This record gives sequence, C-alpha cells and structure tokens, in this order.
Amino acid sequence: MESDEVMLTVRITAAERALLRRLAQGHRSDVSEVVADGLLDILPTLHCAQDAYRLVAALRAPAPCAQTVWLPTDLADLLGPAAGRIAQTTGVRLGSSCIVLGAAVRLWLGQDPQLLAEHLSTMHEGRPAALAAA
Repeated sequence: MESDEVMLTVRITAAERALLRRLAQGHRSDVSEVVADGLLDILPTLHCAQDAYRLVAALRAPAPCAQTVWLPTDLADLLGPAAGRIAQTTGVRLGSSCIVLGAAVRLWLGQDPQLLAEHLSTMHEGRPAALAAA
C-alpha cells in the first residue's frame, strides 16, 4: 500500500523540541506540520552558499533528542536534491534524508521564535500574526 507521507526521525536538542511543541500548540497543529512548514520556509534559502554552510554548522552542536515526524512524500522527496546542493556548495555529504531534515529544522529553529510564529501564521492564515490579532 502506498502512503502519501514518509516517517523520518530527526535529532534535535531538548530546547528545540520544546520550541517545536510550543509552535505546534500555538497554531493548533502537530509537530509534523510545523516541521513541514519550517522545511518549506528554509529550503529555498539553501541556494545561498552562506546558508548551506550554516546548515552544515547546525550539525556540529550535539542533538540528544530524537523526534519522529511525518512529512508529505512530495516534500520529503526534496531532501535528496537539497543534500546534493549542499554537498556541491560545501563539499560535505550529509547522507540520509533524516540528517538533512534535522539540520534544516535546527537551522530554521535557530531564528527568533517570534519570527517563526509570524511565518507560521502567514503560511496558515495568509497574513502576519500581528494583523490576525487585530
């Protein structure tokens, strides 16, 4: 039976996992949906060499927690080409899709939490959070 979602496990810190959960709760969604939205937000920036190097650097810090997420297959399929682009830019091969996803999530979560919440609001409601509250 074919599935339209793929299960992946990412390595993140306890603080990053708590932030993911808060973001999900704040947007009445689940962690997998927040990770998918974050991936959609961060993947286009990886064309920039500086961000590709920042993504690789995100893997240097220890990440003791495992978080399992479900991604739409079409979105998960973008992780392979992203890994290729990162390898071409940095010379570092990240290996599995889980490693690429974990690095992307960590890079995305490294932003200001308020900015992350605003981006999620824009993606879900089509307008910034400050305007949605008005």
